[in-house]
Amino acid sequence: MAQRVPLTDGGTKRASRVRVAVRLRPYMAKPDEKDEGPCVRGIDSQNLEIINWRNATETVKYHFDAFHGENTTQQEVFLSSVKPVLPHVLTGQNASVFAYGPTGAGKTHTMLGSSEQPGVIPRAVREVCKLVKSKEDGDEWEYIIGMSYLEIYNEKVLDLLSPNSQDLPIREDKDKNILIPGLTHTTISSYAEFDKYFVPATLNRTTASTKLNQRSSRSHAILLIKVVRTQRTLPYRRQTGKLYLVDLAGSEDNRRTGNQGIRLKESGAINLSLFTLSKVVDSLNSGTSGRVPYRDSKLTRLLQDSLGGSAHSVMITNIAPEYTYYFDTFSALNFAAKSKLIVNKPFTRETVAIPTIQVKRTREDHEAGSSGNEPQKKRQKEEKKAEPPAASMHIHSFAEPSVMDRLIALEKLMMNCQDKDRLDMLKDVAQSRKEIQELKEKQKEFESKAMLFSRKAGDNSGVNPQSSFKNTVAPLQRKPLVDSKDNKQKAVVQPLQVSHLKPLQQLAVVKKQSSVCLKKDPKLSDQFEPLDGKENIMERGWESHLDTTILEQSRKKIMQILNSGSLKELKSLQQIGDKKAKLIQGWREIHGDFAKVEDLRKVEGMTEKRFASFMKANILSAMGK
Repeated sequence: MAQRVPLTDGGTKRASRVRVAVRLRPYMAKPDEKDEGPCVRGIDSQNLEIINWRNATETVKYHFDAFHGENTTQQEVFLSSVKPVLPHVLTGQNASVFAYGPTGAGKTHTMLGSSEQPGVIPRAVREVCKLVKSKEDGDEWEYIIGMSYLEIYNEKVLDLLSPNSQDLPIREDKDKNILIPGLTHTTISSYAEFDKYFVPATLNRTTASTKLNQRSSRSHAILLIKVVRTQRTLPYRRQTGKLYLVDLAGSEDNRRTGNQGIRLKESGAINLSLFTLSKVVDSLNSGTSGRVPYRDSKLTRLLQDSLGGSAHSVMITNIAPEYTYYFDTFSALNFAAKSKLIVNKPFTRETVAIPTIQVKRTREDHEAGSSGNEPQKKRQKEEKKAEPPAASMHIHSFAEPSVMDRLIALEKLMMNCQDKDRLDMLKDVAQSRKEIQELKEKQKEFESKAMLFSRKAGDNSGVNPQSSFKNTVAPLQRKPLVDSKDNKQKAVVQPLQVSHLKPLQQLAVVKKQSSVCLKKDPKLSDQFEPLDGKENIMERGWESHLDTTILEQSRKKIMQILNSGSLKELKSLQQIGDKKAKLIQGWREIHGDFAKVEDLRKVEGMTEKRFASFMKANILSAMGK
C-alpha cells in the first residue's frame, strides 16, 4: 500500500510576488470619431503614464515589472514575462499566466495570437515540451505531460475537450489542491500532438460579436498543462507541476457594447466574476486574517492558487490607448498596481511511495499448527531443506531484497528531512509494521476457519479432511451436533482436490462448497459460523455456475471501463448513473487507475451490498449479450 508523503523545498515556502506586465495595444482611431490622440503612453521598459481625468494638464504615473509598448512583438512579450517561470513547472511547482483587461484591448491576441504571430499559449507549451525533451536524455527522471482545457461560461465550468459535457463541479482535496472531477485530461508527447487537440477545442469556446469587438470572448478560458516527473531509481520520488494559462473575458460597459438579451446576461456574469476577482485582490492586500472570498465565483475558485496561493504568477494587463477606453484603461491599471503587491508562496509538490510489504507465512507458524500427521511432517522437512534460509525470517522481516533497499533509502531520506517531516515518516513506517501484524493475524484466522469448514464438510461426507487440505494447519475442535438424529440427513459432499492451492485460495473453495451444503440441509447452518457479515451480503451461488474464463473476461471488461472509460462509457455500466460516474472519474483523477475491481468499494457511496449487486448485474448482463 503506497502512501504519499508531501514534502516542500527544505520544509519552507519561499515568497514570490505576483509579476505584473502591461501591454499597450496600437492606437486605432475610427473614421466617425474625433481623433484626440492616445490617453496613455510609455515612458520606459517599466513605467508609463496616463492623463489625469481630473486635470488634463497632469498625468498619473505607474511602475510595473515590465511595460510592452505598441511596437512590442509577441516573441518579446513571451521572452520577457513568461519564459522565466516555465522551468519551475518541471521541478514540481505551479505557475500561472493570465491576461487581464477590458474587452477589445487585445487579451486573446496576447494569449493565442495567430499562425504568423503565435501568442503566449503556443509558445509556452512548445517551450515546456522542449525543456522536457532536453532533460529526458540521461536524466534520472521520467516525464509525462498532460493537458486539460475548460471555459467558465455564465458561471458554468465546461470541458472544451469534450464539448457535450455538462457543468462540472469544483472540489478541493485534503492538501488544498483544486480539482475538477470529470474534466478530460489528455497525455501529450509533443507540441504537434498538443496542437491536434487544442485547435478544435478553441473553436468550442463561446464567442460573439459586439459593437466593440467582432469576436468577443464570452467566457474565461483556462488551459492546464500538468508535468509529472518520477525518479527512475530509489526512492522513486514523484513531483507534479501545473501550468495555468488563462485568457480572461474582458469587463464590459453595456451602454457602449449594445448588449441585449443573451449578450446582456453573459456580460453580467463576466462583470460579476471580475468584480469578485477585484475583491479577492483587495482582501489579500488588506493584511487582515479575514476570509478571502475565493468561493464567491468559480473564476476566483480556480485562480485560488494563482493569487495568494503557491504558484509563480504572471499577470499581463492589456490596455487600449483611445479616449473611449479611458476609464476602462484607468481601472485596469489600478487593478494591476494592486495585484503586484500580492505575495505567493510556491513550493515543490513531491510524494514518496512507501513500498508495499508483502506478508509471508513463517515456518514457525506453520509448525505450531501441526496435527502430528506423519506424512505432513515428512513433507514439511523436505520443504524446509529445499527452502532458502531467508524464508524462515521473523514476522517483521522482509523476504524481498528490494523492500530492504527501499527502506534503507527511506531512512537516508529521513536523515535529510526537517524534524517534523522525519516524525511523519517514522509514524508511517510504524503504521506499516502495525498493518503487517494485523494482516498476519487475519490470515491465521482465515486459515483456522477454513479448516473448520473443511473438517465439518469432511465429516458429513465420510472423507478424511486432511487428505483434501494437506497444505493447511491442523483443524480446530468442532462442536458436537445438537441432535444425533439429524446425522442421517447430512448432505453428501465430494472431496475437494485442492492440495496444491495456497491457504487463502483454499478458503475461497471451502466457502463455495459449504454454501451448497447449507442449501441442502438447513439444519447444518446453525453449526457453521459465518466468516464475515459483509461477505455474506453477496450471494455466491450464481458465480459457481459460471465458467471461470467467462467470469474473468467480464471482470477484465469492467476493469477496463473503470480505468479508461469516458463519462458515457461509465454510465453504460449497470447501476451506474451520472452522479456515480462523476464520482468514479474524480476518484480516478486523485488516486490513479483502479488496481482491482474491488477498489470500486472505496468510491463514495459504494457499499459492500451495492458493489455485490453491481458485479452481479454487469457480469450477467455481459453474458446475456
